Amino acid sequence: MRTLHFYLLRQVLVTLFMTICVFTLVLLLGNVLKEIVALLVAGKVTLAVILHAIGLLIPYIMAYVLPFAMLTATLLTFGRFSADNELTAVRASGISLLSLCLPVLILSVLLAGLCAWFNLKIAPECRVAYKQLIFKTGLQNTSALITEDRFIDQIPGIVLYVRKRDGDLLKDVRLYTIKNNEIEQRISAAEGSILWENNQTTVRFELRDAVTETRNPTSVPVPNSVPEEDINSTNPPLVTVIQEPLPENTIDWLQIPSKMVTFGPINLETLARSEQNLRIGTEMTHTQLLAEIAKREAQGISASPAIFQLHRQVALSFATVGFALIGIPLGIRAHRRETSIGMAISILLVMVYYSFFIFAQAMESHAALRPWLLVWVPNFLFQGIGAVLLWRANRQG
Repeated sequence: MRTLHFYLLRQVLVTLFMTICVFTLVLLLGNVLKEIVALLVAGKVTLAVILHAIGLLIPYIMAYVLPFAMLTATLLTFGRFSADNELTAVRASGISLLSLCLPVLILSVLLAGLCAWFNLKIAPECRVAYKQLIFKTGLQNTSALITEDRFIDQIPGIVLYVRKRDGDLLKDVRLYTIKNNEIEQRISAAEGSILWENNQTTVRFELRDAVTETRNPTSVPVPNSVPEEDINSTNPPLVTVIQEPLPENTIDWLQIPSKMVTFGPINLETLARSEQNLRIGTEMTHTQLLAEIAKREAQGISASPAIFQLHRQVALSFATVGFALIGIPLGIRAHRRETSIGMAISILLVMVYYSFFIFAQAMESHAALRPWLLVWVPNFLFQGIGAVLLWRANRQG
C-alpha cells in the first residue's frame, strides 16, 4: 500500500511541477514584457534588475498558479491512471478509491496552507517590493501616484477611494471630507475625471452625477450654486459642489443629487509614495487589512473594499482542496490520457471558479450586498460537488 501511495504521489508531483513551471512562465512573461523588457532593450535597466523583478513576481504569481496546477495534476494523473486500467487493477486488489487518493488529498491541504502563506503575507510584501523597484527605476510617471483600489488619505481633510481607473477616467469614486476625525460630507459617483495642471504636477478631480450626503444644513451649509469667478479664482475651495435645489428635509443626513463635484487643486507631492500608501487588493497583508478596516470603521467610513479583500485572500487559499476533490473523479470519468483534454477541462473549471470572484469584486464597494460572502461560494460548490462525485466513484468501484 505504501509503495502504491508513493507511486501515485510521485506521478502527481511530477505533473504538478511541470504545470507550475509552464504557467509561471506564461504569467511572468505577461508581467515582465509589459513593464521591463522593453526598457532592457533600450538600455535603461540592467539584467540584474530584470532578475530581481522576476524573483519578486514569482511569489505573487504562485497564489494563482498553485490551485490551477493542482487541478491539472489530478485531472491528468487520474485520467492516465484510469485509461491505462491501473485503477481497475488497484480496485481488483481490494483497495478503495478513497484509500488510494488519500495522499493526494493530504497534499492539497498542505498546498492550501502554502497558498494561505502566499496570499496573506508573502505575495503582498513581494508586490510592494516589486512596485518600489519599478518606481526607483523611473518606470512610473506622476499620474501613477493616483492609484485605484486604496484609500488615499494624504490630502488634508479628505479621504478618497477609487475602485477603477482607466487613464484619466475614474469609476466608482467615494469622497469623504473629514473634520475633527468625523465625516462632514460623503460624496459618491459612478464616474469622474482627473484634470491635470502645471505639467501634471497639480491635479483636480471632477465627479459627475454624484450623490452628496451632508449633515443637517443648519450646521453644515452647502451652497446651491457657486459663482464661476469663485471656481476659477487663485484660491478656490478644496471641494466645490454644483447641485440640484436643496430638498426640504430635516434628517441628520441629506442625500442631495449633484450635477458636478470638483475638488482640488492638489499638489502630487502630498501623495508621494510611502510604506503606508498600499493598494488594498494586491499590496496589503492580512494584518494591514485588519488595521485598515479598524481605521476606517473608527472614522465612520465604509471599509467594504478591505473586508472583501481579506475574505478573498483567505477564500483563494482553499482553492487547491476544492480542485483536488473535483479533479480526481472528473479525471477518472474522462478516462483519457491525452494532455489536451485535461488542460481543456482545467481551464473551463478555473474560469467557472474565478468568475465568482470577478463578479464579487465588481460589487466590493457595496457593503449592503455583502460581496465578501460570494467569494466563499465557489469553495463550497467545488468541495461539495467534488466530495459527492468522489463518494459515488468510490462506491462504483
